[in-house]
Amino acid sequence: MGTASISVIIPTYRRPALLSRCLDAIRQQHCLDCSFEVLVISDGPDEATRSLINDLIQTHPDFPLSFHELPVKRGPAAARNYGWKKGAGELVVFTDDDCIPESHWLDAYWTSYQLRNQLYIGFTGKVIVPVPARPTDYQKNVAHLSTAEFITANCACSRAALDRIGGFDEDFPIAWREDSELQFKLLKENLPIIHVPGAVICHPARAASWGTSIRDQQKSMFNALLFKKHPELYRKKIARSPVWNYYTIIISSIVSVIAFSSGSESLAFIALSVWAFALILFISKRLRGTDMSFSHRTEMIVTSLIIPYLSVYWTLRGALRYKVFFL
Repeated sequence: MGTASISVIIPTYRRPALLSRCLDAIRQQHCLDCSFEVLVISDGPDEATRSLINDLIQTHPDFPLSFHELPVKRGPAAARNYGWKKGAGELVVFTDDDCIPESHWLDAYWTSYQLRNQLYIGFTGKVIVPVPARPTDYQKNVAHLSTAEFITANCACSRAALDRIGGFDEDFPIAWREDSELQFKLLKENLPIIHVPGAVICHPARAASWGTSIRDQQKSMFNALLFKKHPELYRKKIARSPVWNYYTIIISSIVSVIAFSSGSESLAFIALSVWAFALILFISKRLRGTDMSFSHRTEMIVTSLIIPYLSVYWTLRGALRYKVFFL
């Protein structure tokens, strides 16, 4: 493994079935002009994954695979940093345990890297997200990965570039915005990020439990952190403005309650009408083009009543935690 041209880094944590599928695809790579190593980094002690890797090493002794564990759970950013620093390849390729690379994935990255012949450089590939014609809300959100500029499910950097920008920011403890932060550091250093359409991975949308959109609102806290570190790029690449419809829903509902309590029925009616109109717009946007089943539509309506409040709560909590004015 010490002579590898490419180090493939896969963070994981207690998802051996998904990881096994990913590694099976990587074993099928055709990269005639390069050699590669695969480093699986568990974000904390992980007996099931350790057992899987040991079995694969015994079953496929020619597969250049190694397993490493962080002593405590610190997030995928920390796991990736551990991996690329531990690896030997001059090109570092990142993917996730729930991805399935196509057979010429590494070859496409290596060919582009050799053609560019630049010491400090980053790459991004193509992500395919298979979803039905009418996806669920969760599937529709996952499908946005196929149009994202730069995500750790499918990207690469020269080792020199990672050294120069310091790798991933471990202040991001979950799988959210740590990839954008890496991209923004590359952009601020004026390092090229080359799109490699031949570097293809499939990112299936996993089954999601009811109400997963409610749990996902906690991620909004780390939008504030990314904004603090890179305000101009955040507004340019992520969101040009706050989600004003959320604030309209919240403020109008508060005004309506206060107005009813104080006996101002006309004001309460106006505020309630604004709340209902803004909420209907939000629900309609989420339902547009999605699964028409009764259960899914019921979930969308119920969760839409909660999401604006939770999203703004976590956004403001992030602003307070990271001491930045952010809405």
